[in-house]
Amino acid sequence: MDMKAPRGTVDILPEDALRWQYIEDHIKKVCHRFHFNEIRTPVFEHTEVFQRGVGDSTDIVQKEMYTFEDRSGRSLTLRPEGTASIARAFVENKLFGSSNQPVKLYYFMNLFRYERPQKGRMRQLNQFGVEVLGSADPAIDAEVIDLAMTCYQELGLTNLKLVINSLGDKESRNNHRKALVDHFTPYKHELCNDCQVRLTQNPLRILDCKTDQDHPAMKTAPSVLDYLNEESSRYFEKLKDYLTMMGINYVVDPNLVRGLDYYNHTAFEIMSEAKGFGSITTLAGGGRYDGLIEEFDGPRTPGIGFGMGLERLLMALEAEEREIPTAKQLDCFLVAVGEQPEKEAVRLIHELRKNNIQVDKDYQGRKMKAQFKAADRWKARYVLILGEDELEKQIVNVRSMDSGEQEELPISQLVERMQEKLLGGKK
Repeated sequence: MDMKAPRGTVDILPEDALRWQYIEDHIKKVCHRFHFNEIRTPVFEHTEVFQRGVGDSTDIVQKEMYTFEDRSGRSLTLRPEGTASIARAFVENKLFGSSNQPVKLYYFMNLFRYERPQKGRMRQLNQFGVEVLGSADPAIDAEVIDLAMTCYQELGLTNLKLVINSLGDKESRNNHRKALVDHFTPYKHELCNDCQVRLTQNPLRILDCKTDQDHPAMKTAPSVLDYLNEESSRYFEKLKDYLTMMGINYVVDPNLVRGLDYYNHTAFEIMSEAKGFGSITTLAGGGRYDGLIEEFDGPRTPGIGFGMGLERLLMALEAEEREIPTAKQLDCFLVAVGEQPEKEAVRLIHELRKNNIQVDKDYQGRKMKAQFKAADRWKARYVLILGEDELEKQIVNVRSMDSGEQEELPISQLVERMQEKLLGGKK
């Protein structure tokens, strides 16, 4: 019997969880400033959600999904990405009918992909993402990029590279698609098996192939920027103008693609250029997908979003030696000695906690000296001492662990006085 965590998964222990909580809290505050609201969707969906929402020809659908049948024979899949679930929820719950448009959403999700585990890329991964549905304004594209960059920069990352591209509208993409087919067809049998299939199904994804990335034909492949019509070029220029006005530096990469048929116009990635980060440098990626909601039988609705891997964010912070504050200091540790003081301690702790004071005690019957050591390990600011003598006098000895000073406080005033010391008198 294998009782270890499954390959490609890890336990996040309490000390590590503090780091996760810190970055999640930070990101939520950024989303609040940008007026985004949180959405939570099921961990599993009907398999068709991802077949439609991600695409049958993608590696995610063909190779990486955890798919199973339930007891009624329905095909279900653990979500491998976030956007398809959001699109399904948007249509099912008729969010397109909301008077507040566009709908600006963010999420934190566990995702599941069956791929070779490596540092920063596990089979169960954690992703933060945003989706904006209901606006075709390039200003919202710039806002989404700004949100992602703000999350990274305010956590202290400086070695960042923003890469953008335009995939154009449907007309531009169709013209580029034809040019790609004409270009790669003479080399078809020199390409990997996946790219031979992509040549007929989705030739744009050939440009993103890791296996054939050094093939000479890649260097001479037609650029999508050469096939942008006037409307698409104007859209891309507006996006670049907005980024420049915001002071956000970017690099245009014509080979940056989002390989699904309904992606259009803006595509972007944010990369780490920190020394020692690793060969896979992408931290976040996103783009505009104006045809996705229609795939779920919803009304024509433009959309844009991105996904950000939290494991890779932690790796980037480590590579740039950015410290995440994890030191936790306990407000109070109550040391009780004796049967009756132990009973009274339970009541006191209850009252203190009800009044927003963090407090803990010993639950292993240890001697007073050992309890003081426990208070020290927890970095308690104050130790509250309650023995038989104190109980008889209806007092608690309060010792400051910083100064070593000690004072007697009446039990009846303990909550109020500790609020003054710890909370400035605020309840």
